[in-house]
Amino acid sequence: MALAKITSVTGRAVPVAGNDIDTDRIIPARFMKCVTFDGLGEFLFNDVRQDPKTGETTHHPLNDPRFKAATILLSGANFGCGSSREHAPQAIQKYGFKAIIAESYAEIFFGNSTTLGIPCVSASREDIAKITAAVEKNPQTEVVIDLVQREVRFAGQSVKITQRESARDALVNGRWDAIGELLDGIPAVKATAAKLPYLAA
Repeated sequence: MALAKITSVTGRAVPVAGNDIDTDRIIPARFMKCVTFDGLGEFLFNDVRQDPKTGETTHHPLNDPRFKAATILLSGANFGCGSSREHAPQAIQKYGFKAIIAESYAEIFFGNSTTLGIPCVSASREDIAKITAAVEKNPQTEVVIDLVQREVRFAGQSVKITQRESARDALVNGRWDAIGELLDGIPAVKATAAKLPYLAA
């Protein structure tokens, strides 16, 4: 089955401000004992969404009912730094996020996200502030991440984004999952193998 071509992502956004948000904050290590990634979304940002002493919920953006339907995450520089755990982008995806807009990303987090079909695009701090201001004023604001035009459109405005070309090309052409590509190529592999005399039964 061919992979989806991800040319754009449309949805509401939630700002999770801060630089150097690491993977341990995204998904604390104690939740990584799962056999599969299913259910990880429940624990996204767990230790900053509730008070560690009382267990009560905090004022974290993901606890704000105004942003409950958000599918685009806004953040700062060096997002996803720290441990290379694949659980971090998995938790983000399982929570319901479809894309991330940040100033920059840690290398391994960026790659792991891309292979899940999660576009990680970069924008300047000033432009992210513009998007943040719009969604805080009206959480219903529709945000469109256009990978083809390399821009984000929102509330009658648009800002430029950047993305590593290899990742952008993989997403817009449906080649973002290497395993999926291999599985799609099985018929061709079998056809070629059948023509090789040294593989004949």
